[in-house]
Amino acid sequence: MKVNALLLACTLVAFSVAAGPAVAQKAYDPGASDTVIKIGNTVAYSGPASAYGTLGKADAAYFDMVNANGGINGRKIEFISRDDAFSPPKTVEQTRRLVEEDGVLLMFNSLGTAPNSAVQKYLNNAKVPQLFIAAGGRKFTDIANFPWTMALQPNFNIEAKIYAKFILSEHPDAKIAVLYQGDDLGKDYLSGLKEGLGEKARTMIVGEVPYQITDPTIDSQMVTLKATGANVFFSASTPKFAAQALRKAAELGWKPLHILTGGVSSVGAVLKPAGLENCIGVISATASKDVTDPKWHNDPGYLAWAAWMKKYYPQGDMSDGLNSGAYTASEVIVQVLKQAGDNLTRENVMKQALNLDFQPTMLLPGIRVKTTPTQSAPVTSMQLHRFDGKHWELFGDIITQ
Repeated sequence: MKVNALLLACTLVAFSVAAGPAVAQKAYDPGASDTVIKIGNTVAYSGPASAYGTLGKADAAYFDMVNANGGINGRKIEFISRDDAFSPPKTVEQTRRLVEEDGVLLMFNSLGTAPNSAVQKYLNNAKVPQLFIAAGGRKFTDIANFPWTMALQPNFNIEAKIYAKFILSEHPDAKIAVLYQGDDLGKDYLSGLKEGLGEKARTMIVGEVPYQITDPTIDSQMVTLKATGANVFFSASTPKFAAQALRKAAELGWKPLHILTGGVSSVGAVLKPAGLENCIGVISATASKDVTDPKWHNDPGYLAWAAWMKKYYPQGDMSDGLNSGAYTASEVIVQVLKQAGDNLTRENVMKQALNLDFQPTMLLPGIRVKTTPTQSAPVTSMQLHRFDGKHWELFGDIITQ
């Protein structure tokens, strides 16, 4: 009996020793190891959308902070960001290089609707996470067809419907002129605006004119749109052209209610170049705290962001909301990787990205990042705000679509 008991005890100990490592076993895909997590990114550091280049620089600065504080679960972030000049063919080239040569675990916060569209099928076929991209096309929250892709911001269609709801409520007799970028970005905004206006879209929209990202100016488009007699101007564009439109409207003496999409509402990147005096009364929508608004300057979240900017990105513009957006996106991907623990497979990274529920530092109170296995749009709420010549002022309630 004593021998049998001893054998049984030894067997149980041996089993527990053998089983222990299996329970805690680490799992890695390319780009992850005991010491490092490689993250890839493409952004326009040059070309017509180079104002967005600060996104990549701010992401890098956030990861510098993470690494200085010990990394994620003991692993340092290696962030590899490459310039695609907002050119889809170059995005394809750089993304393939990041995946096939640099061996990144995932792609993160890459810029642009057209650039991300160009690599979406490639990344999904390769089962490489395409996470929290800086784009709002409807296709980036289509989990049924693109299960490896997630945006962070509300998609353009949702945002446009928020503006439509505002116009119908506050300006029911509006005559609307639309300037839109002639790609998926502009087309998604335009379709969302029309869907939001419903039957009234046919009579309320009196002009819609596209431009191309390679155009030097949109002066002729603005002259055409002014001639429609519109009293509401909806601009679905990127920073360079948003600033041009604000400036040109002032030059023409055209003073419609100007609605600016959220991605181009940065005071530093768009409104200052346009001339702040030309932007008074402009309306946009946001999910984030405005970094120029004094009401947030004693807010713990703002103070944390400002301290990070001063220490890790001192050359960045404190009035540029893009730097706040990059901070939020980086905060979200770090949360995903923390949840992933030692299981750093691409499959588990996506599983964690679809299991989020938390309040990022710089999102408005009450607007959370929340996802489920069937709901891949992390942010679906926004609030309208109006520019008073110095900063944005929130008004109305948080709107969820």
